[in-house]
Amino acid sequence: MQPRSEKMGLDPEKLRELLAQQLEEQEPTPAQPEASATQGEGTTTAEGANFHFDLKPEQLEAHLDQYVIKQHEAKAILATKICTHFNRLNLPPEEEEIVGNIKNNVLMIGPTGVGKTYLIRLIARKLGVPFVKGDATKFSETGYVGGDVEDLVRELVRDADGDIERAQCGIIYIDEIDKIASSRGVNGPDVSRSGVQRNLLKLMEETDVDLKAPHDIASQMESVMQMQQTGKVERQKINTRNILFIVSGAFSGLDEIVARRLNKGSMGFRANADAAIEQIEGDQLLARARAEDLIEYGFESEFIGRLPVIAVLHDLEADDLCQILRNPKSDVILSKKRDFRAYGIEVEFTDEALALLAERAYGEHIGARGLVSAIEKVLINYEKKLPSVDIDHFAVDADTVLDPATGLAHLLQDTSLRNFREGFRREHDINLVVTPAAAVRIEELAAERGLEPRALCEEIFSDYGHGLKLAGLGEFRIGPEVVNDPQETLNSLIKSYYSERD
Repeated sequence: MQPRSEKMGLDPEKLRELLAQQLEEQEPTPAQPEASATQGEGTTTAEGANFHFDLKPEQLEAHLDQYVIKQHEAKAILATKICTHFNRLNLPPEEEEIVGNIKNNVLMIGPTGVGKTYLIRLIARKLGVPFVKGDATKFSETGYVGGDVEDLVRELVRDADGDIERAQCGIIYIDEIDKIASSRGVNGPDVSRSGVQRNLLKLMEETDVDLKAPHDIASQMESVMQMQQTGKVERQKINTRNILFIVSGAFSGLDEIVARRLNKGSMGFRANADAAIEQIEGDQLLARARAEDLIEYGFESEFIGRLPVIAVLHDLEADDLCQILRNPKSDVILSKKRDFRAYGIEVEFTDEALALLAERAYGEHIGARGLVSAIEKVLINYEKKLPSVDIDHFAVDADTVLDPATGLAHLLQDTSLRNFREGFRREHDINLVVTPAAAVRIEELAAERGLEPRALCEEIFSDYGHGLKLAGLGEFRIGPEVVNDPQETLNSLIKSYYSERD
């Protein structure tokens, strides 16, 4: 899309120069606040914001336990440090200002699909604070390639519905932070990595961010027009002092760095140290990561210094994935039930089916993300076909998971046969009992003739409503012999009835 400034024949650089010149000529307005303040009840913090928070760490941890399987250490760390951060905002201003603001910014380390993003979303929703998620790979040092890290702060204000005061007590979560580690052994400028680290460093500590991005030409044009109309520009800023930053990544290869350090540290102390360290693998090594390992990985020491809290999340086994599915609050199962409920269909899952789905998801090696894929592969055709069929519920069992196509065919046939029986009972007030063997025979004949079981039954039992009434029956059992010769069976039934009466 062509920028608005180009459409209007304006050079972006000249536009910025014009705005800068007018801002220099603008006389400061006394008692003009930089940011709007929302009035309301609450505790006044050291920064003058109205904020109240009273959740305790164990309360938040108990909330997370309802939704997240495993990750006990990570949940305890997050609950504790995040609650402490927000409870500190309740404190009155210090008589003597503390030099340097040490925040509980968090670094989360763990493979994909273990619940890093899910945990932070749960926490933000429980706390009710503004929340923004971004991917580190989107940002660049200059803001002209990818995006500007300050855009995260601006998005936080939008999530707070423009309330700057609320936004200043929000959470910014940045995923894939390991992707901005500087490439070791690579010379030359690294715009998208070390530069982004430096820019994030300023945000994580404390800085003022202009709500109008300098590279946003539309915002600059609005400022020029405001200057021309009113003679001044309202410059709103948001301070990041109390914004909590949480970053996460998989950190592939970090375990090797930790292992090398541990091996070096063990030399000369005990002969079996190397063997003992070799037995430590994967996330166990990550749990021993220190600042020096992250610096060697490619992060600047100042950047790591602004992330004093480290939480390590562990791989999920098949049993863990099964527990996720069996959890009554499992988003995976609840979401799939909601998909079918949109068509008026209730679906249930047996324990055996959930165990098989968990095993398939585990084989994908992408953690909990594999659960959705495993379920979709089984039920995608059910979701397409069943809304067009007269069915209001069905169960997903082990046979459904092992052979979805056959399971769907049987379900459709059973539904078609059940619909025939229900329609017959409504019309003739006679209950038909179909034996399992008869149901199989009906399916075979229907397949041979290219008909639905209901259509076949309506054809071969078309005279049964009148005939069974003549025989005075309120219920009739259909076996395979009846299906094979329905007319002869009905004739014999009527003859026998009248013979008995004579």
